[in-house]
Amino acid sequence: MHISRTGRGIAAATTGAAALVAAALATAAPASVATATPAAVPHTFAAPAIAGHTLAHDVDSPISIAQCQAKWHINCYTPLQYRTAYNLNSLYRKGITGKGRTIVIVDSFGSPTIQHDLDVYSKQFGMASTKVSVVKWGKVPPFDPKNGDMTGWAGETTLDVEMAHAAAPGARIVLVETGVAETEGVTGLPEMMSAEKSLIDHGVGDVITQSFDATENTFPGVDEGDSSSIQKLRYAFKDAARKQVTVLASSGDDGPTNGTLDDSGDYTKQVNSWPSADPLVTSVGGTQLHLDDQGNRIKPDSVYNDYGAGGGGVSHVFSRPSFQNGVKKIVGNHRGTPDISMSAAVNGGAWVYSSYDPTAVGWDVYGGTSESSPLFSGIVALADEVAGHRLGNVNAALYSLAKHKGTGIVDVNDGTDNTYGGVTGYKAVDGYDMATGVGTLDAPSFVKSLAKAARR
Repeated sequence: MHISRTGRGIAAATTGAAALVAAALATAAPASVATATPAAVPHTFAAPAIAGHTLAHDVDSPISIAQCQAKWHINCYTPLQYRTAYNLNSLYRKGITGKGRTIVIVDSFGSPTIQHDLDVYSKQFGMASTKVSVVKWGKVPPFDPKNGDMTGWAGETTLDVEMAHAAAPGARIVLVETGVAETEGVTGLPEMMSAEKSLIDHGVGDVITQSFDATENTFPGVDEGDSSSIQKLRYAFKDAARKQVTVLASSGDDGPTNGTLDDSGDYTKQVNSWPSADPLVTSVGGTQLHLDDQGNRIKPDSVYNDYGAGGGGVSHVFSRPSFQNGVKKIVGNHRGTPDISMSAAVNGGAWVYSSYDPTAVGWDVYGGTSESSPLFSGIVALADEVAGHRLGNVNAALYSLAKHKGTGIVDVNDGTDNTYGGVTGYKAVDGYDMATGVGTLDAPSFVKSLAKAARR
């Protein structure tokens, strides 16, 4: 079983979605990405957050919480337990499953076994599976299970596919695979942004979930006060805002710090990451759930802080957006993250099935904010369905809902924090904080409230 400090990924789609994507992108995906990439390219690459701790490999089948505790001293949760924890079942009983909405996720390389793995995952838990629509953007090399970059992204892909499907089983999910290796990372982020923009322009996708990041300080010029290298990458997000597409990103898994450019470790000071810190993006942080075998909470959620920690803090690039004016005393003059949080702790991680690596076929347990972002993408898809249209950027709605009771926002305020790697983080206190944002959610009230608040 892999225990990862974070993850990236994509999910499933119906046959109808596959046809939609094929038609919409018939002339959209270039044979080479070069024509779609802006001339000014930062020397910063996007990395999947799935690299982390490995406690065991290819478990034959999911085991109980007690057995996980006995074997690995962690709690391991199924999608059925998540559904109970967030009260999703009451929505499903009303027929609200995300049907008619599309979740898009962009990952390098993808996974060659994603359809098979989702089918096995769904069957294990008695859920209907769905067809994964795969779009290859540019020249994607053949999958090599001995290539660490590729298997890392495949794990990311698998986690996100299965989490998005678990939360919104009726949503269409489109996986966009890009072909950038770590050594080619100089073009990685522009390639991903170009892929996203093309799908947005062709009407594919209502919500995009991103499980990749790069520390703001690793972009050229940022430490000298020049953020143009990041600003030039925002074209997909600006396009999403115009087309009312919701864009999400994992807040990171190193608490108030993040990785250095050479990937040798973390900064020894507070930093933030992009795209999570972008005001046009909803930053999804991490909590730790405390559940019984049925998925009921045995105590309130805590901040994710075990083999990693939920990312959060102030941006060094973006000033405070208007939707955070109400939390000025906390974020100051800068954009603060995260905005909202869902399950991400390794101690409380998600069961995931994969077979992309023939030497490690079976069930793993993953954690990280790459789990929370696709989970939240499913929640947005449910709210899109209730609203009957795309919600677009939901940030203003989140902060507005947090001011009122009965909206489904659940404060996380137990005093735990996201201090990590010797860098002091932030505590979960009453109201907004940079450990879990406005908090977490209770799906029935939240989905209804978000659909109404974001209705245009």
